[in-house]
Amino acid sequence: MSTESNGKNERLKHINFGGVSRREFLKTTMKAGVVVASSEYMLNPSQSMVQQVAMKSGAEEFVFAYISDSHLLARGKEHRFARALTKAVEDVNAMKPQPDFILYGGDLAQLGLRDEFSLGKEIIAPLKPKLYMMVGEHDWYYDMGEAWKEFFGKPTCSFDHKGVHFVVLNSILVEDYWSEKKMTPMERMLFMAQLDNPRGRPFTVGEEQRKWLKEDLAGVGRGTPVVVFSHSPLYKYYRPWNFWTDDAEEVQALLAPFKSVTVIHGHTHQVLTNKIKNVVFHGMLSTAWPWPYAPEGIPRLTVQMDRADPFNQFDGTGWGTAAVTARGKIDKTYNLWDRNPMVVSYEKLLTVKEQVAGPSY
Repeated sequence: MSTESNGKNERLKHINFGGVSRREFLKTTMKAGVVVASSEYMLNPSQSMVQQVAMKSGAEEFVFAYISDSHLLARGKEHRFARALTKAVEDVNAMKPQPDFILYGGDLAQLGLRDEFSLGKEIIAPLKPKLYMMVGEHDWYYDMGEAWKEFFGKPTCSFDHKGVHFVVLNSILVEDYWSEKKMTPMERMLFMAQLDNPRGRPFTVGEEQRKWLKEDLAGVGRGTPVVVFSHSPLYKYYRPWNFWTDDAEEVQALLAPFKSVTVIHGHTHQVLTNKIKNVVFHGMLSTAWPWPYAPEGIPRLTVQMDRADPFNQFDGTGWGTAAVTARGKIDKTYNLWDRNPMVVSYEKLLTVKEQVAGPSY
């Protein structure tokens, strides 16, 4: 047995399996269809193993967690959406070891009201790791993000962590059509909040933000792994539901020079995987409810969730973790509350050269 294997076995002795033996845990995990190549990262009872690729150099390996799309209404902590977000916070706080940080993927609120943000901030306050916030369209269009920014700061930022460059974008910008229609703030909010709305304008990152991204990336080495967080998918999945970013190709062009790029997005409320040239895309789960898959345009790399049980409020929902390997690649685990965890490892995507995005409309 190699020295590396001995080291891993020694680390496994100290992993908390929630009262389940390692053999039983592995047996259960394999029955769930999870492919595991090694055992560097283990999560607590509601989670599963994430694959780790052993490398000699590059980024330092670590795990971060993400929570997204809670759509809180100002109805107190006993409302089911609030209880679901509370459950996600408790799950993340129970992780051993703790993730390096947490990303909240947007749509904390349903109608963008201050009372909704106040409730959300109170629920997420107990999170132990550092928290980064991203904005969604439900957070933005009541007052064009003014309340969200007062609660959480700038909607666009970047940071470096253990050899990886992270970018947080506001990808839900649309051109002004409400002034001409003389919409009230709530009319605008309700119009933008409709997903199945072919009259709606598509999301964009926008020229100003693309310029900011270009300048931000100019100082990043081409060999540095890049991870981008956006709310809408940074590709064209299904426009009638606005699962779509209209200037996605222009954003992808800015990311093209980098060897390793991962985009993690919210908004679609489902297990979703895509790969376009050098960029791998992963969708986030929602804590509130699951969306059905679009009738066309689903990336062929996607392993679809089973149809959710409408009588079970937690079915098809949850949160997730991402293990960043030494090469800066990401192995993603979906922690579905009432199902077995699902792992999408980068190793499964290595043989896919390019994934064509969804149809044009």
